[in-house]
Amino acid sequence: MKKDNSNGLEYIQIENSLNNVQADIYLSLGASLQTLILNGNKLITSLEPLPYSDTYASSLLFPFANRIDGGKYNFEGSVYKFPINESGNNNALHGLVYNKTFKVVSKKADTDYASVLLEYDEDNYTEGFPYTYKMQVEYVLTHNSLTLNVSVKNTDNKTFPFTLGWHPYFYSTDLYNSTLNFDSDQQLEFNDRCITSGVKNVSGTEAFEIKDQYLDDCFVLKNNDVTFKTPDYEFVLSNSSEDAFLQIYTPPKKTHVAIEPTTGVSDSFNNKMGLQTLKPDHTYQLNWKIILIS
Repeated sequence: MKKDNSNGLEYIQIENSLNNVQADIYLSLGASLQTLILNGNKLITSLEPLPYSDTYASSLLFPFANRIDGGKYNFEGSVYKFPINESGNNNALHGLVYNKTFKVVSKKADTDYASVLLEYDEDNYTEGFPYTYKMQVEYVLTHNSLTLNVSVKNTDNKTFPFTLGWHPYFYSTDLYNSTLNFDSDQQLEFNDRCITSGVKNVSGTEAFEIKDQYLDDCFVLKNNDVTFKTPDYEFVLSNSSEDAFLQIYTPPKKTHVAIEPTTGVSDSFNNKMGLQTLKPDHTYQLNWKIILIS
């Protein structure tokens, strides 16, 4: 365990003896990955001076990804309301675990890989989400890959709705000349508060150029693999979800782009796109994987 002198937060650092593989995981920032180096390539780096409270950098998004309109939703005949944490748009944003503290369950390491298993156990009802659950997050690191295994167990006696997402920002020395490749022919349309208002047909995602665009776009994936190519490295991000969406966002820091795999979209709790339910004592499992290919 190490301590970040800039903010006093504790984090776990996984690294190899050659210093060409590193992962920094902050326990009290929702078990988020704040540094990732694979085979000497910097994939995830700090977004400072932008604060985590604004960026949600690498946060895990549960029980909902993206936004809920006014924080309100109806489930099984009852109306619930999450706290509003995007006040300018009057939305609930990015779920409930992004600022929770996870505990270390286990750690493993050998010459080829290292892993750490973390857990958050919510045994109190939360405003807008009167259910208990247990979330486990496992990071598995090799010289050229990162696997993120996530499981959520419903420890309550009632079924609850959910979507799940991950919010990593990837670094590029030349974002203008970096590209994404993914398979989609549908893009979501948003209103002026970033709430889903429809779906439109699109093309050209097999060579999606970032250039100097301001992006806050969501696509319906036909294939779960997303390739990100920069002048320095290239990787494939895959996921195991049946419902797969891709959110792309460019922050004010123009060296990074958020490439977010999610199982739902903005306002899924109301429009039902990707919305799932989890029965009592049942567990939902998902993995995201980054494989460096050059």
